[in-house]
Amino acid sequence: MRIEGSSAIVTGGASGLGEATVRRLCAAGARVVIVDRDEKRGPALAQELGENVRFAKTDVTSEADVQAAVTLAQGLAPLRIAVSCAGIAWAQRTVNKDGIPHDLGFFNTVVQVNLIGTFNVLRLSAATMAKNAPLQDGARGVVINTASVAAFDGQIGQLAYAASKAAVVGMTLPAARDLSKSGIRVLTIAPGTFDTPMLALLPEEQRQALAAGIPFPSRLGRPDDFAQLALHMVENDYLNGEVVRLDGALRMAPK
Repeated sequence: MRIEGSSAIVTGGASGLGEATVRRLCAAGARVVIVDRDEKRGPALAQELGENVRFAKTDVTSEADVQAAVTLAQGLAPLRIAVSCAGIAWAQRTVNKDGIPHDLGFFNTVVQVNLIGTFNVLRLSAATMAKNAPLQDGARGVVINTASVAAFDGQIGQLAYAASKAAVVGMTLPAARDLSKSGIRVLTIAPGTFDTPMLALLPEEQRQALAAGIPFPSRLGRPDDFAQLALHMVENDYLNGEVVRLDGALRMAPK
């Protein structure tokens, strides 16, 4: 599917994986809506990239917010691309050494953002895409979600995060099957250890240790590695219903 002449929404688009994807889509000729809560970085990035990029302050768990972002994108050009990168992490054991159980509120918050937010974007984007005029082979759009290798190799303390990302993986095939008659593809990227703003907070020694544990290439993933794959998924019409690990052959140990 051609990117040029289409509009796209990218959640978490003001930084990290999302920002890299916004930049790639913009360079490829898409009109892009940055969907994010960051009212400082989001507008600044939109201004930097020019008139074909907009910012929409959005809580991905809000139906009204996401629908507003989708409507904004559709007003720029037919919405054919939706990439969900918004997500949060939380570290806590199921029961800690003092016998205290995992905080239910934090578990719920992680699931709300990572799973419910992703589904919210998927359903509302797809509803708009389904109304588009079909392109070659009846294609109307593509939705790309973000999981994590933690969906498969969840580490100690990653219960909430791993569960939310495993659910995103689990949505991929049934969503692709549901939307096949509408000409909408659904795919998921499961990144490994990436050099995002969250990881930038770690001491350099820890960052180097993480990189050394990746078989090849032995470096942290770059946000643009993710963006390159996302654009390939958009352009390759035969990719559908698939989850792709992007991790340098990393398989995470228990801790």
